[in-house]
Amino acid sequence: MPTLPDFRLETHFSKWEFKARYHMTASDAETMTLPDLLAMASDEDRAGFEGMALGYTETFGAPDLRDVIAGTFADQSASNILCFAGASEGIFAANSVLLDADSHAIVVTPNYQSHETLPHMICSATGVPLDPDDNWSLDIDRIAAAIQPNTRLVTINFPHNPTGAILPLDRYMALIDLCRKHGIWILHDEIFNGLGPTGTQHLPFIADVYERGLSLGVMSKSYGLPGLRIGWIACQDREVLSKMERLKHYLSICNSGPSERLALIALKARDQILARNNAIVDQNLIKWDAFFARHPDLFDWRRPDGSCMAFPRYKGAEGVEEFCRALVEDSGVLFLPSTIYRSDLGPTPTDRFRLGCGRKGLDEGLAALEAHIQRNRP
Repeated sequence: MPTLPDFRLETHFSKWEFKARYHMTASDAETMTLPDLLAMASDEDRAGFEGMALGYTETFGAPDLRDVIAGTFADQSASNILCFAGASEGIFAANSVLLDADSHAIVVTPNYQSHETLPHMICSATGVPLDPDDNWSLDIDRIAAAIQPNTRLVTINFPHNPTGAILPLDRYMALIDLCRKHGIWILHDEIFNGLGPTGTQHLPFIADVYERGLSLGVMSKSYGLPGLRIGWIACQDREVLSKMERLKHYLSICNSGPSERLALIALKARDQILARNNAIVDQNLIKWDAFFARHPDLFDWRRPDGSCMAFPRYKGAEGVEEFCRALVEDSGVLFLPSTIYRSDLGPTPTDRFRLGCGRKGLDEGLAALEAHIQRNRP
């Protein structure tokens, strides 16, 4: 097996996520305690969690959980859902099943690293950059130009990590039409679906609108429950799901039973949880608006379309890498510099950083950031 490179983002977080005083770059929404989640449960579901046996679970995922997940889609059934131990296992399984050494894949850049690294390790891959001058949108003509006779997979993620951009619906449907014409699969990382400023218009799930679409979801981001480690892929092609299920036998085998019960409870309270998390995003974006309005000489700011993160430009003379290093080491404020998102498939921005807006307690971090800037101004 090939040796995978260091996962830059996770390596950076391994060093700083639990040491920095102010985690200002989180891509997940505000979490909750176990009692808070159980308070949302029906008597039946709470008893199901408290009285469960701690044995193995079904590799595909608990039938009732898969049924509830299917209910978040417009036109899926439980038989179209395969659960995973988080989204990363699903990414690994999808790429491993759909691609081989003779394949070609297309990936949007910048991107979450495994979406690029895994196909690039399996086969040839082409990066197609999002355009920062076009609200981080995707040029469908560039996708068309990148298609080769052996292209088998296009990977996208909207709302996008790290920019928070959402592809316009007409371009999304044009991409689907293009891939349908060539028989290409689309893996759509939709883990931020439902999260963003109140009123955000999210794209339809790819599994609902494309017969070769794979919808990747997880409890970690929009729901703010990463500790559950429950993810899923929805797909109309059950043969592909079956192949991924057999690969899962080599990975996690099955999910955590308690986590499945808790995910079921959270998904039944989906509207309540998302409304709470989106309200936090609303409140925090107002604060970020005010901060960037005070520092137009140092930053270019654009609100995200969705999710709970954004990708502003840093204009300081020392560069974004040094800015982020000094910020966390001297003032305890953690951001992700855009070098974390560099790509082997083409150039990516080098003057950006990822910030988060989905968690409570932003004021203290903003005060530390403001103080750092004032101390270091010429």
